[in-house]
Amino acid sequence: MAMRIATFGNSEQMIAAALRTQSTMANMQIQEASGITSSDFGGYGSSSQQILNLQVSVTRAQSYIDASTQASSKVEVMYSAMSSISDLITQFRSLLTGATSSTTTDATSVSQSAQDMLEQMASLLNTQYGGDYVFGGARTDQAPVDIDSTVYAAMTSPSSADTSYYKGDDELASVRVSESQIVSYGVTADNAAFEKAMRAMNLVANSTTLSTDTLNEALDLAETAVDAVGVVQSRVSNAASAIERASSFQTEYQSYAQSLATDLTSVDVAAVTAQLSTYQAQLTASYAAIAKVQSLNLASYLS
Repeated sequence: MAMRIATFGNSEQMIAAALRTQSTMANMQIQEASGITSSDFGGYGSSSQQILNLQVSVTRAQSYIDASTQASSKVEVMYSAMSSISDLITQFRSLLTGATSSTTTDATSVSQSAQDMLEQMASLLNTQYGGDYVFGGARTDQAPVDIDSTVYAAMTSPSSADTSYYKGDDELASVRVSESQIVSYGVTADNAAFEKAMRAMNLVANSTTLSTDTLNEALDLAETAVDAVGVVQSRVSNAASAIERASSFQTEYQSYAQSLATDLTSVDVAAVTAQLSTYQAQLTASYAAIAKVQSLNLASYLS
């Protein structure tokens, strides 16, 4: 083998330097292709914990957004059902107003209409969303209202509050919209507004003579129920607004956190491309120098 003029140690140093440059270029090529500084947290040094925290907060914000979206959809279904209930009670009130002001009221017809409305009321209170009953509290797997005569007995005037038709529980639906905020939006079918309407319809549906006392009590209950349902709807509407505001905040925060994380992890592709060009020229020169040094021997030097 020809003896090199450079020492073995110097030659090794030149090769090691070239390999380091090549390794740096490989990493920069990955950065150029991916647009990020590193494929793992180890490449971010002291910023790695901050990046991890931001990513966790983005994921957590998304969970709150998803929960809010689910709750909002459920609230819309509940509100729509209550609007129909309000319309139904208003119709019932009109029926009673007509019956009290007429001297030729057909008691059988009015009672049958009240029975039909009572069944509609029960159906609306048994509204489902995604297979779950929305007015049954935490018991979402069973219908909260049962007006079978063996469960919900016929009433006579004067009456008293009776929620025997209700098969749910008293837990109101709620949703966590942030780490520190929970919004309660649930309404159960035994709410006083619904109970009064149910009782008024029960009184008329099960009356064969429609006495003045029965009609007057039922009308008073219906009028009270209309106002009470409006109050419940307002509360649900306020809850819906709170959920929407919280979801919007989480969306804005998520965008902000993602932007911060991107700033910490992304690279300037144009700058990296320019640096790669410089390193490429440097590496080419290094290998040319190494090749030149390794091709020299004592004989060629002395000649």
